[in-house]
Amino acid sequence: MRADARRNRDRVLAAARAVFAERGIDAPMATVARRAGVGVATLYRHFPTRDALVQGAFEEQMDTCSQALDDALAASDPWQGFQQLVETVCNLQRKERGFPAAFLAAFPDSTAEHAQARKDAEHGIMTLVRRAQATGALREDFHPSDLGVVMLAHCGLVAALPDDAAASRRLVAYLLQSFRADATREPLPSPTTLTLDSLPFTADGPPGRRSSRA
Repeated sequence: MRADARRNRDRVLAAARAVFAERGIDAPMATVARRAGVGVATLYRHFPTRDALVQGAFEEQMDTCSQALDDALAASDPWQGFQQLVETVCNLQRKERGFPAAFLAAFPDSTAEHAQARKDAEHGIMTLVRRAQATGALREDFHPSDLGVVMLAHCGLVAALPDDAAASRRLVAYLLQSFRADATREPLPSPTTLTLDSLPFTADGPPGRRSSRA
């Protein structure tokens, strides 16, 4: 890639993160182009679809989440690994305001590699949960889909209180404490059927939201 083309791409990605933080990941592509100071045609040359732009904008954060899961699976204490994974993902959601929806989004235009990565992530999470339960640290009725519920709950908090780091940390701490095994607790209701691919977010935003594709 030529130096000028690389600069244009970097400007587009920086503008996309800023616009997505302000208006959500369903913000018009033209708005991103204007913020980047490039033409819409230039934007589409680098990112032919909205999905590609959203994934490109948050590629670094997605890689961090993937590494956090690998680190959690490699941890000698599965509970510590589980806790660090939840804290890392929630911290990324808080720091990059457009990231929560991108993390939860289903991308119809995803490559086979991206789809396989999501499947691998679901398998890794299930493995981590089982290990933490086997040590007696994680409550037996915790279900891997509960992590999706955690992400949705934290996403809502970040959207409502984007600058309140204390609220974010407190919610995560409350949730993690509730996940610890305790024989005196009442059992939970049946788990949700959520998977990473069934979470109610797409690259167009949450259900009921519509936006121009311009």
